[in-house]
Amino acid sequence: MAGLFKVAEAEEDGGLLSDRIRNALTDEIASGALVAGSALEEQQLADRFGASRTPVREALRQLVVSGLVEVRGRRGVVVARMTPERIMDMFETSAEVEAMCVRLATYRMTPLERSRLIELHEGSRVMVEANDVDAYDAFNRIFHECIYSATHNSFMAEQAQDVRARLSAFRRTQLRQGDRIRKSRDEHDAIMQAIAEGDGETASRRMRAHMLNAAAALRRYIEDRVRPVDGPEPDNL
Repeated sequence: MAGLFKVAEAEEDGGLLSDRIRNALTDEIASGALVAGSALEEQQLADRFGASRTPVREALRQLVVSGLVEVRGRRGVVVARMTPERIMDMFETSAEVEAMCVRLATYRMTPLERSRLIELHEGSRVMVEANDVDAYDAFNRIFHECIYSATHNSFMAEQAQDVRARLSAFRRTQLRQGDRIRKSRDEHDAIMQAIAEGDGETASRRMRAHMLNAAAALRRYIEDRVRPVDGPEPDNL
């Protein structure tokens, strides 16, 4: 039994390490530190992060799923080309999908689902006070997924999840811009007020604005890090 426990513990640690590696690479790709076409070699990354190749491989697999990197035959894993314009288009689409979800969820959620959302929202306060981006990002994913589930429309929830998966890396990175993490929670607070009042239309408008604000924060984050003074905007991440 002790042997099995050690294996499980090692797998858990490996999973946490792969998350940390994925998050670090996500930030570098989204900020432009790793440009399109950059090769991501497993052993080099393992050496850099002081890890075995297993968590590195898992981190790269997750990045492939999110579309941030791609496998190109003999070149191996490379950073995918993603223009700021393409990312903004994705955020615009996500804003509309999220707005639909929260409008429907407002009218359909059960008292238990509403209580769960309130509990999650209240719990995020300490994350904002600590400026803990990783913890807030994890909370944010669960918060939005609870809204999808509360639509009680499985197809809509699936579509929302798919769109979110494509944007997950950028939704995380935008939280690093200025005081965005605090503003994000304030926007959640406004959405929760509309939900509490049973006003799906207002909740929808506020959710749409919330997502577009996130897009604007990401653009500012990218520009602050990769655009030279008085220089042209970056054409890829």
